[in-house]
Order: sequence, then structure tokens, then C-alpha cells
Amino acid sequence: MKQHPNCTDCEQGPDVMNMPVPTELKREWAAIETRRQFLGRSGKVLGWAGLASLLGETAFIGDARGADAKGQPAKQARDGFASPHFAPKAKRAIYLFMSGGPPQIDLLDYKPNLAALYDKDIPASVRGAQQLTGMTSGQARFPIAPSHWAFKQYGNTGTWVSDLLPYTGKMVDDLTIIKSTNTDAINHEPAIMLMNTGNMNAGKPCLGSWLSFGLGSMNDNLPTFMVLQTKVNPKENNQPVSSRLWGSGYLPSQYAGVGLRSSGEPVLYLTDPNGVDREVRRKMLDAVEQINQQTLAELGDPETNARIAQYEMAYRMQMSVPELVDLSKEPQSTWDLYGEDAKEPGSFAYNCLLARRMAERGVRFTQIYKRGWDVHDNVTVTLPTLCAETDRACYALVTDLKRRGLLDDTLVIWAGEFGRTVYSQGGLTPQNYGRDHHPRCFTTWMTGGGARPGVTYGETDEYSYNVVKDPVPVRDFNATVLRCLGFDHNKFTYKFQGLEQKLTGPAPASVVEGLLA
Repeated sequence: MKQHPNCTDCEQGPDVMNMPVPTELKREWAAIETRRQFLGRSGKVLGWAGLASLLGETAFIGDARGADAKGQPAKQARDGFASPHFAPKAKRAIYLFMSGGPPQIDLLDYKPNLAALYDKDIPASVRGAQQLTGMTSGQARFPIAPSHWAFKQYGNTGTWVSDLLPYTGKMVDDLTIIKSTNTDAINHEPAIMLMNTGNMNAGKPCLGSWLSFGLGSMNDNLPTFMVLQTKVNPKENNQPVSSRLWGSGYLPSQYAGVGLRSSGEPVLYLTDPNGVDREVRRKMLDAVEQINQQTLAELGDPETNARIAQYEMAYRMQMSVPELVDLSKEPQSTWDLYGEDAKEPGSFAYNCLLARRMAERGVRFTQIYKRGWDVHDNVTVTLPTLCAETDRACYALVTDLKRRGLLDDTLVIWAGEFGRTVYSQGGLTPQNYGRDHHPRCFTTWMTGGGARPGVTYGETDEYSYNVVKDPVPVRDFNATVLRCLGFDHNKFTYKFQGLEQKLTGPAPASVVEGLLA
């Protein structure tokens, strides 16, 4: 007879129904054991067996498939991860996502001749048959709004950069600037989904999940893929972002991004409740794992393995996350580089500093979201604020990685979901204007492992409206990112629902060789 009903040290094992778990979970376990549940499952066995005999067992199994240069399956690395197809130039990536659509014409796509065309209508031949958003489709005119800011040339490359980005100007010789990025989507949600997951529809794995699954972990005490959201500025037009942007889709859920909160506890429910110490928590997790293993044996659901892995990761994160976010030992040189904003949790500068610390600790993929770039109006007021929040921090991150010898094998990406129009949305004055969504061209940049430094790739027309040289569709952009990390986008697939799924989707995609070192 056990002395304590829930004790794991007594001679008998724990009674499942007496475990301190939610009532709903107990009901779920009880339902599994009912005769009705048993008969319901048994009635499907012959049907599944017949279907399996017709389709083959692989039709029901999702698995990651790599292939070598000859098209043969790549050997499997530890923990079942597919080995890269090439020697990767980058071991990790940091993705700085500017949600809302930064206006390329005001930042990095210099068009000096537009000043003479102020308030003149953009020619219909330039606009062509492009779809317009509902916000400007009813405008009687489409007046040209030249950039309000001057540009200067920087670096040995003589790259033109807006006065809004003086820190970015300092590092242009390290950047691969892509002026010809373009997308198929004109509205935020599908465009953000396409940029992050390779598909406009929800339910697909994002780039970080693919890399997490394909490359595995370099640190057993932190997640492979982490997400940081910058605090919103109420004066900016903040488009919502949701967890499906860093979800794992049909990949196992353990490869989804783990978010750190910008205030309060970095991760909810990570700390032990009052009265529960590490030893008690360890015993509880061991008991829960036994139950989960029983569930796995009964139902065969691979998500049960993901649940076990997530519990264990959360236990280790109880020690690793507080150390990660403790900036007290950072030297004064860090604050001189990043600025005082980096001391404010949730600021973009703070998140960039955390991204460097994550890179040091072996996190494979870190993504930082900065909202507010949806500048439909009041550009001359909002855009300087956005640039002040991000310009120095981007420079600090790249410089910090470079000083520490991490930039050579870390790919840093800066991108939004689309660009902005050269014509003004709403009223146009010499002092202010607005810009609508523009999918035909937008500017992105990358630097570090695998990227060719000091290059400006692609060209747009004199209106920054159409790509006229070296277009880079989103699918090609993502294929190139995968290449930097060692993967052939056509061979790095995951079989799901009978299809070989991949990040770039079924449409043709190509690696942009001109972007590679």
C-alpha cells in the first residue's frame, strides 16, 4: 500500500487519475479507455490497412528528405535531421522583419530625377494594369511624391543611402542590397505569410521552422528558433502579427518559434509555482513523461513526442532564459554601440542585443518583428521615428557580430513584406504625403554568412515602380537564404499528405547566384 497517493518513491507506480493534472485531461484519458472509444478505433483498422496496402506506408508518414548532389537521399544527422546538401556558409540566421512595408524610395532606392516631377501624375504606361488597393483605387489622381529626404553616397561602393539611415550608410560595404525584390501579394496578411512561409495561406511551416528542423540544435538549453516582438509605438500604424508567422505548420510542433515577451516574465509559466522546487518539478515531469509514453504507445501520435521534448526544453529554460536576458555583465562598450535604448526591454535595440546573445549561445534562427512601417499617411513624421528606432540597432548588431567573429557564419536579413508607391496616397504637400502598398518592387538586404558584401543587386525604373533588371521574387529570395545555410530548396522537402512539400512551394524558384559570396 502506498503511503502517499502521488508519491513516485513508493513501491507502486503513480495512479494516473490521481495525478495533479487538469480535469479535462483526465476526462480525455478516461475517454480513451471507454469501450465506445475502443470499438470506434477498432472499426477503422481494416479500412486503414486496406488504404495503406494501396498507397504504401510512406503515404501516411511525414518525413524530412534531403538529397545529395546526385539526387540520392542525404544521410541523416543526429536526431533525424537531414544533413545540408552543401557546406553551409552560415550556421545560423537572424531575420529583422520590418512589418508593414518600408518605403524603398525614401530609404535605399535613390531616384533624384523625381524632384522635377513633383505633383505630376505617374504615367499610365508605368502603372500598367497593376491591381490597386481599395485605399487608392478611388483616387482621381496619382501624383508623384519625391522623397522628402536627401541621399548621400557611402563606403567604397559609393552606395546611395537616405539621410534617415546614417548608421546603415556606415556598413554598406558589408551589405548585399537587393532593390528588385518583388511579391505576388498586395495586402499585408498574404504578403507577410508569403515572405515568412513561402505561401499566402496559413498552415505552412515558416523559414525558421524549416531551418530548425533541417539543421537541429546547437544548444540543448535554448530553443532552436526564437522570436522577439518589438514593443509597439502607438503613434505608428501597427499591423498585427500572429504566431502563425512563426508556426511549424505540418512539421512537428517542437520546431515552431518560441517567443520571448517584451515585458514581465520572458516566457509565461516557465517559473515554478510557489512551494514547488526543482526536485519536485523534476519528479513531476518524469511522471508526466511516463504517461505521455503510454499515450504514444496507445495512439502513436508523433505530437506526443513533441510534447515530451517541449516539457524537457521548458525545464532547461528555467535556468538558461534568465541567464540569456541578464544584461548586467555587458561591458560599457556594448551600450556605447547599441545606445541607451538597448536597456529598455522590448525596444528594437534591446531585441538586437538579445539576438547577438542568442547567436553566441547557439540559437539557429532568431526573428525580430518591428511593426509600424505601414505609412499610408504622415510619412514625414512617422518615418523618421521608425528609422531612429531601428537604424542604429541594425548597425550595432552587424558590427557586434563582426567584432566577435560571428558574422562570417551568421546570415543577417532585413526585409518587409512589400514596398510603397511613388505616388501619394491621399493629399500631397511639399511637407507631407502618404504611400500605399506596392508589390512590384521593394528593397531588402542581407549580410554575413554566404552573402556577397558590397553589392547592390537589381534595378528599378526611374519611378521605383517596376523592376527593370535582375528581379528577385520572394520564392527566389527564400531559395537563396536556404542556399546560404546549406540546403537545395528543390531537394529539401517534407512529405505530407502525399506531396513533397517545400518552403518555396510548387512554383519554380531559383537561387540568385549574384547574391552569394
